[in-house]
Amino acid sequence: MYKGPWFANVDLLFTSDPDNFNYVSSTNFHNYPKGPQFREIFDILGDGIFNCDSELWELHRKTTISLFKDDEFLKLVEKTMWNNVEKKLMPVLEHMSERGSRINLENIFQRLTFDGIMNLLLDYDPETLSVELPHYKLEVAIAKCEETIFNRHFLPKYCWKFLKLLKTGNEKHLFDSFKLSDEVFYKFIYEKQEKVTKANEVKKERVEDQSLLTGFMREYKDQTGSFGNFEKFIKDTLLNLLIAGRDTTSSALTFFFYLLAKNPSAESKILEEIHEQLGIKEGEKWKPFGTKELENLAYLHGALCEALRLFPPVAMNHKVPLEADTLPSGHRVNPGTKILLHSYAMGRMESIWGQDCLEFKPERWLSKQGRLKHIPSYKFTAFHAGPRTCLGKKMSLIQMKFVVATVVYNYKVELMMGGLPITPQASVILQMKHGLMVKVTKRNDVKLH
Repeated sequence: MYKGPWFANVDLLFTSDPDNFNYVSSTNFHNYPKGPQFREIFDILGDGIFNCDSELWELHRKTTISLFKDDEFLKLVEKTMWNNVEKKLMPVLEHMSERGSRINLENIFQRLTFDGIMNLLLDYDPETLSVELPHYKLEVAIAKCEETIFNRHFLPKYCWKFLKLLKTGNEKHLFDSFKLSDEVFYKFIYEKQEKVTKANEVKKERVEDQSLLTGFMREYKDQTGSFGNFEKFIKDTLLNLLIAGRDTTSSALTFFFYLLAKNPSAESKILEEIHEQLGIKEGEKWKPFGTKELENLAYLHGALCEALRLFPPVAMNHKVPLEADTLPSGHRVNPGTKILLHSYAMGRMESIWGQDCLEFKPERWLSKQGRLKHIPSYKFTAFHAGPRTCLGKKMSLIQMKFVVATVVYNYKVELMMGGLPITPQASVILQMKHGLMVKVTKRNDVKLH
């Protein structure tokens, strides 16, 4: 427990106790909403799913689940993933391997996931991942705004509110991100509204794309949110999914390849599994595969979970009790106390994972028969737990398997940090302070056909 000065209203309880995590996120879920403090700190998220409680959150949850399960949308997800991996990621890695130059793999994955989520959200490809690595303001601004939000957790409210008023320091980054996200999203929202209006005027049957913008505008046609504005409600909805879709997956991929480069035996087992389960003989040209084939990659799945255990993209989750309560650990919490559920610490505790908790061991996720073990979500908390479990869990795991299987089969990734430590960046999403500098070398001179 950290108790700030009486005038600062900064009381924090950090916990890495699985029983507390289960109690707060599941058993007594309704007493632990995000709360008004969270909404203030994450004001850029507006009325989006990560910033809402009660009825509005329920609406977002049901609608998003429905859209994510739509067969046509799932086809779009798979098509987008393959397009971005085959036509963007692989040419960039090919170019870098031929030049023998160092590359910041974290930045590559951020661009990959940014292009992917923008395509799914808006049916628009910003093309930030290419050999030229072009600058795109919104993609860069997101990372800066996440650092500012992280700092707000530990500053007295009057302090960051004052900086926000002056638009100075880190708060200027958040202001710029607000402005940029408005420019980008409102442009697409208004264009979509205009197309729909014109189609209605000529009584023409609309052929709708499968983007989430189209889906949410259809499902939320009568919603205006707490701001009384339909367009802002749609914009907030999309921005929440953009941040989740870009940053969590790119973070997980970055730390995965860092761990894989440090554990060559795990890399060999993944390669062996790819040959066996995907029916690709050693030295054979790479060929496209579908999501069903990915389900057979149990060792790869375990390796991804192991990376997520050690480096969960959302290292901490923020909750506030509505009423005074006593946690299973015996700690008394009052309304206004910020509870930080510390997933990063939980993944590194002997009491949960055993004496080898700091080792990268994909085998801990597999039975003797090679099948995946079930680990309760209140112990493995990378996707949170209870009603607020990540809705994109399945989608993100599929995307990561697509990327990992393709990269590992075609390239050897070697760390080239030059003595720089792997230090986490102070941000709401776990990222590397210095990036992940690597050298990629073609494996067996295998090329995409």
